[in-house]
Amino acid sequence: MNISILVTDENHYKYAQEICDTIELSALLRGTGIAKRTPEYIQKKMESSDAVIALVDGKFAGFCYIESWEHGKFVAHSGLIVHPDFRNLGLAKKIKSFVFDYSLKKYPEAKVFGITTGLAVMKINSELGYKPVPFSELTTDPSFWKGCQTCTNYEILKSKDNKMCLCTGMLYDPKEKPKNPPKHPFNVRIWNRLKKIKQALFLED
Repeated sequence: MNISILVTDENHYKYAQEICDTIELSALLRGTGIAKRTPEYIQKKMESSDAVIALVDGKFAGFCYIESWEHGKFVAHSGLIVHPDFRNLGLAKKIKSFVFDYSLKKYPEAKVFGITTGLAVMKINSELGYKPVPFSELTTDPSFWKGCQTCTNYEILKSKDNKMCLCTGMLYDPKEKPKNPPKHPFNVRIWNRLKKIKQALFLED
């Protein structure tokens, strides 16, 4: 199977709707919150080369895009998704690694961060050198947190003044890391336990 991972441009507009549908369906199946995006928003990211796409013989296989905040002080990778037909091939890790290296070149002064409830994403981030951090170390740009409004867990975030939620904040600061950053140990049992504790605290009646 020949998988190509590419920086996007206007030639990839035709995949925008399928990307949005795949992201939304995945969130529904996992029962996790996710910030929804429109095909028009995805196309803007493609046009500005702030996204990467994985293709197999012209078929959409995976996607991820970059957002920048506070005039490039922070960047985040969002919408990481793999089409169901191409899962269990390690493609998510390949896409994440590609967009991570690309964003470091495009935004060399930026801190790279993310918030996620997905253990698989946390594991990949840890292997890339991210570390878990409180939300206070992430961007304070209100437009970033506004993007969480379509997430099913937004009321939790709002009630906590954007300081915590079911998501875990993770950060990579290139100024604090050597060229080849050490891996942060990732223990699935510990993260599952922490996730359950959060759910018990925030979702209790």
